[in-house]
Amino acid sequence: MLTGTRIAFIGGGNMAEALLAGLLRKGVAVAEHLTVSDPDVHRRELLAERFGVAVHADNRTAAQGAELVVFCVEPQVLDSVLDEVASSLQSRPLVMSVAAGYPISRLQAHLKTATRLVRVMPNTPSTIGEGVTAMSMMPGLSSEDQDRTRCLFESVGKVVVVEERLMDAVTGLSGSGPAYVFAMIEALADGGVLMGLPRATAQVLAAQTLAGAARMVLEQGTHPAVLKDRVTSPGGTTIAGLSRLEQGRLRATLMSAVTAAAQRSQELGEEENHHL
Repeated sequence: MLTGTRIAFIGGGNMAEALLAGLLRKGVAVAEHLTVSDPDVHRRELLAERFGVAVHADNRTAAQGAELVVFCVEPQVLDSVLDEVASSLQSRPLVMSVAAGYPISRLQAHLKTATRLVRVMPNTPSTIGEGVTAMSMMPGLSSEDQDRTRCLFESVGKVVVVEERLMDAVTGLSGSGPAYVFAMIEALADGGVLMGLPRATAQVLAAQTLAGAARMVLEQGTHPAVLKDRVTSPGGTTIAGLSRLEQGRLRATLMSAVTAAAQRSQELGEEENHHL
C-alpha cells in the first residue's frame, strides 16, 4: 500500500521512530522513500544509522515532494512548524498530525491549500508495535487516503476510526490509559511483595496477567464481565479479591480517571485554540 509512497516525518522523536520501525519491519514502506526532519543532530544521526532513511535539519526540505507528511511535533510548536512548511506542500500531499488537542480546523487554518487532512491519536505502546491509534478525517477524504492512513498506523498496532468530537474521550481512555495500567501493574506487584514474593517475580506476574487478560478480550471478543465470571468461583479467592476492589470503588475510580483526563484534554485544546 505504501511501498512506493514518499513519506516525510516532521519531527524525529519517539513516535516518528516507532512508525519508521513499524513500517520497515512489516515491509509496508522502503527506507529510500522515507525522510525525517529534526533539529537535533544526534537524533538525525541515530535515525539515519538505525533505519537508513534520509534526514534533514530543515523541515521544508524534508517535506518537499512528499506524498504523505506526518507531523510528529508537540502541539505547542505545531503552529510555527505548519507555517514554516506550508509553502513546501504545494503538491497537496496527504497530511497527518499526531498532536494532542489540535483539531483539523486548526490544521486547515495554517495549511490553507491542504485538502487532505487526518488527525490521529496514537499511544505509547506504539513504540513496541502494540499501540492503538484513533483517526479522524476531514470530510470528503477519499477511501484511498483513509486506507493509507490506516496502513501507516497499523504498522504499530490497531487502528479505530472515530468522529473528531470524540478525540478528547480517546485521549482520556487510550492516550492516558497506559499510565493507568502501569499504576495497576505497580499496585498488583506491591501486593505480591506484601505477601512475600520477590519484587522481580511479582512484577512479571502482574504485567503478564494484565497482558494475557487483555489479549483474551481482544482475541475472543467476549465481554470482560463474562470472562471475569469464569474465573470467579462461589466463595473462592477471586470473589474475595473482587469484593475488596468494589469496596475501593475501582471501577468508578477508573471511569472518573478517563472522564477527568478527557475533560482536561478538552480544556487544553480550548486554551490553545483560543489563541488562533
